[in-house]
Order: sequence, then C-alpha cells, then structure tokens
Amino acid sequence: MSAHGDANALLAEIAHIGVDAERGGYTRLVFSPAELMLRDWFTQQAAARRLDVETDGNGIMWAWWDVPGRDPGDRHDAIVTGSHLDSVPGGGGFDGPLGVVSALAAVDRLRNCGVTLRRPLAVAVFPEEEGSRFGVACLGSRLLAGAVDPERVRRLSDESGRSYAEVAADAGFDPARIGADTDRLAEVSAFVELHVEQGRGLVDLDRPVALAGAIIAHGRWHLRIEGRGDHAGATRMADRQDPVVVAADAIRSVRERALAVDDARGTVGRLKVTPGGTNVIASSADLWIDVRHRSEEAVRRIIAEVTADAERAAAAEGCAVVMTEQSFSPTVAFDEDLRALMRGALPGAPVLDTGAGHDAGVLAAVVPTAMLFVRNPTGASHTPAETAGAADVAAGVDALTAVLEHLLTR
Repeated sequence: MSAHGDANALLAEIAHIGVDAERGGYTRLVFSPAELMLRDWFTQQAAARRLDVETDGNGIMWAWWDVPGRDPGDRHDAIVTGSHLDSVPGGGGFDGPLGVVSALAAVDRLRNCGVTLRRPLAVAVFPEEEGSRFGVACLGSRLLAGAVDPERVRRLSDESGRSYAEVAADAGFDPARIGADTDRLAEVSAFVELHVEQGRGLVDLDRPVALAGAIIAHGRWHLRIEGRGDHAGATRMADRQDPVVVAADAIRSVRERALAVDDARGTVGRLKVTPGGTNVIASSADLWIDVRHRSEEAVRRIIAEVTADAERAAAAEGCAVVMTEQSFSPTVAFDEDLRALMRGALPGAPVLDTGAGHDAGVLAAVVPTAMLFVRNPTGASHTPAETAGAADVAAGVDALTAVLEHLLTR
C-alpha cells in the first residue's frame, strides 16, 4: 500500500492534480477533470485499505470499514471522518485534502495497532464544499441534511451557464437522485472532521492541534446591478447609467459596514462586468458578497445596510439592483458531549472558534459533529500561501487516530 500511514506522502501523491499555472496553487472545481481524478485516487486508496467504497445520490463518497462479524449492511452507530477534495480557484493544497489523507492515514494506524471496532468507521468525501462552481458552499452536506432544495440545486449554474444537472450528468452522476438522506444520517452517531486551520490561532498559541469550538455565522449574497450599455467615447458622463459606478459604491459599503461592527468580516471576492469591453459602458454588473460574524443578527444587519446603500447609489445613477441570498449558515456550536469525549483522547488541547464554514458545521444540525484543526504557519487560506508543516500534519494524524480509537472502541 502506498504511503502507508503517512499523510504527508499521501498529499505528495496528489500534488500534481489540478495545479493552476495561471493563478498559482490549485483549482479543483467539483465535477471538473481534476476533481474527478482525485475521486478516482481516493477510490483506489480506499480499496487498497480494504474499505468498501460507495457513492451516494448526492455524490458523497463513503469508504466503509465494517465491524468484523457484523452484517456488512448493518452500519448503525457509525463514526464518520473525512472532508472534501474540491478547492477554490487558485487555492492551497491543504484545505480539504488534509482531512481526507489524514483519515486514510488514521485507518492505517488503527489497523496497525490491531484496534477492535465496536462500531463501523467511514471515511467520507463531500463534493462542492467550497461552492466555487455553483455558488452554494457545503453543497453535498446540505443536500444530505435536507438543508437545500434539490430542485433549486439542479437549476444552479456555473460561470459558463451550465446547470448543476447538466454538469453532474456529464460527470456520470444522476441529478435526479440528489436530496435528503435520512436513512444514511440515522446510521451516523458522530462526524469528526480534521482541517487545516484557516487563521493564526494555533500559531499564536504555539500548538500543533486544536479542537473546534464554534463556527461563526456566515452567508453569501449575489448583487445584480442593471444599467444601460453604451459607447465609452460618445456618451457624456451626465447621460450615463453605469452599473460599475454602483458596484464601486457597493464594494465600499461592504467594507465600511463590516468595519463598523467589531470582528465582522465582509468580502467581495468576485465581480463580473458585462459585456466587459474597455471602451464599453457596462450594461450590468454582478457582485458576490460574503459576510461573517458570530452574531447572526449582525450579519443580517450588515447585508441590509449594504442593500440600502446599493439601492441609493442605483437610484442616483438610474440603475436597478436586486440582492439575492445564495446561502446562509447560522452560528454553529459543535456538540459539547462529543468534544468532551475527544478531550479524553486529547487532554490539554486548546479550543478555537473559526470564521470558516465546513461540512461539519452543516451536519451539526442533524448529527453530533466535532472538528480538529492543524496549525497553519502562515495563517493564510484559500491561497497558495496556505500550508502546514510535516510534523504538524503528523501530529494531526496522531490526534485524529487517538480520537477515532476512543470513539470506535468505547
């Protein structure tokens, strides 16, 4: 078996997949050739570990280690770990894959120590965690949990205008099968996700691994601004209805409104101008906005203020605006009983909150969930600067192995 028990070696095996020569880092969008290659790699790795691999109707991969002597179809009271393999455009190599390779390495170590399972273990890979292709973060886990309407998902489109249904079908998945899976959720007694830290909490504490406390509330919105396209040279400034002018005001509003609330985060990370010619006054502009804060009310208030600011700017410019919520995740406090059990395996581990969303946060509404964070020396994420030291990666595997053994044998 390649890279037996070594998460660093497993990461090296996939380091060539999805390299983005233009942006740097990796671009591994869901159902893209790179993400499908990673799925194949995971299937091979799981099979090499004698895990029973299946892909459900939502495109989630499950690699099962069944309890010896129990009917293989009996997977009640299962412990699940894992993460995702997709990335943001130009992202780092640890966000998502670290949790997957650490889970595989933990399986190796548990086998090596001859652990006797009292309940089954599954390594899960969730698709479209980043939401980079279809705009809804944690899409696979949201579908599983019944937190998003399947018909809405089938209609979602990527930047090329292709729908989720079309793209999924072309990749070999049946879009008619997506939706809540209460039978699968009933089998799961706990989900533990290991993830590289997306921040500097562990750097400041000088610790390699932490337990998660909470995920702050966050959401995504799409602001559409309609104006009037025209000639850049022939149209007087006073005669223009320029949506880009409104977009500039809205971008500034996101920053100023977030700065006015202690520890809020507001981001415009994507902007589309149509038709996009240098000598053309745009006919429309689209912004995608991300707002986060521990208080759900504060997030809603910031977006309401940004919307009002955009409407005022649009009225002054003779444009029209529509703000649409794409997704919203309330503040998530991870399961306290599960975290207490994990403390038994990791005494003294610090507890850190995070501003990043995760599949574990979505699943927290339907099953007990917890997370482990591994130190990121730069504190940067969603960028090629994201990293984790080899020793810290190994420490993360040690921690995950200890937690899984604790949960699987009690």
